[in-house]
Amino acid sequence: MSDGTQGPTPPMGPSGIDVPKVTAWLQDVLPAAAAPFTFTRIGDGRSNLTFRVADTAGAAWILRRPPLGPRLRGAHDMVREHRLLAALHPAGVRVPEPLGLCEDEAVTGAPFYLMELAEGTVVTGNADLEAFSPEDRATASRSMVAALAELHAVDVDAVGLGDLSRHEGYAERQLKGWWRQWEASKTREVPAIDRVRDLLAAAVPDQRRVGVVHGDYKLENVVLGADGEVVAILDWELCTLGDPVADLGTLMTYWIESGDPSDWALGGSDAPTSAEGFLTRAEMAEAYSAATGDPLDGLPFFEAQGCWKLAIILQGVIRRFRDTPENANADPDVLEPTLDSLADRAERIATTLRG
Repeated sequence: MSDGTQGPTPPMGPSGIDVPKVTAWLQDVLPAAAAPFTFTRIGDGRSNLTFRVADTAGAAWILRRPPLGPRLRGAHDMVREHRLLAALHPAGVRVPEPLGLCEDEAVTGAPFYLMELAEGTVVTGNADLEAFSPEDRATASRSMVAALAELHAVDVDAVGLGDLSRHEGYAERQLKGWWRQWEASKTREVPAIDRVRDLLAAAVPDQRRVGVVHGDYKLENVVLGADGEVVAILDWELCTLGDPVADLGTLMTYWIESGDPSDWALGGSDAPTSAEGFLTRAEMAEAYSAATGDPLDGLPFFEAQGCWKLAIILQGVIRRFRDTPENANADPDVLEPTLDSLADRAERIATTLRG
């Protein structure tokens, strides 16, 4: 018989979280956790949504789910992202430990997974740099290269990822796949996107080896410790198998230096990597080549492809805003000029390539 008292009322959750159902799932996965849980959205939510989950005892974890609204086929695959973490964490790659996967969309509208909270700082703007000295920023630069080299040293078959994708033809697959994404999401014509596709298709470099390619490697997707060392690599949505140098090309796309045009920076002039202490793109590339032994003759191709790919990613964000503005956290009037700038930058690099 009830004594008339009730337990704590679960708090209201942010969009994308059905608090009662997710709470029940969490209690199965984390039997020692102290419900109720609170859910706090982290980041700008331009792609997959990330939430900090905390219990009443002060423990915390991270929950990842796809964005709200319609999703393109094959995009935002939480099951695949969880599989990657589960394979790479035991191999010593700097990734958070995955703790549970929910494939039942009835729980909160989409598959999601839970992972450990990597303590540290995610640098998304200049304000996040206040805790880091110029020496710490240099350490972060070198540590990002070291963490990437560690990832690219993984034997894909040994960790059970050999069947993640085809091993050969990585650059061609990327061109075809991202072109499909462009065709599915574009809301206007951007002729430079078409021209870059043709330039890249005519200048595909030879693929010398196969490795795990993160696909979106940048400062915003790592957690830094207090000394600048990389604690964890985040956001594995675009990971596949292919030419590891592609990740360096993506990093170069995002790695804005002092003196670069302001419209190269996603979001305008707030480009943390242009601050004092961070290495230059050339220094990062040299450090990567020294750490891996990989030649960098294909790097300009992958930097051009990285700019082109990022422009297409932004178009996907713009399309989600057009389709479901109430569920989007982006302003097309801000993103479209950046998209155009990225397409122009990609074209400038691509015109220097030789097939």
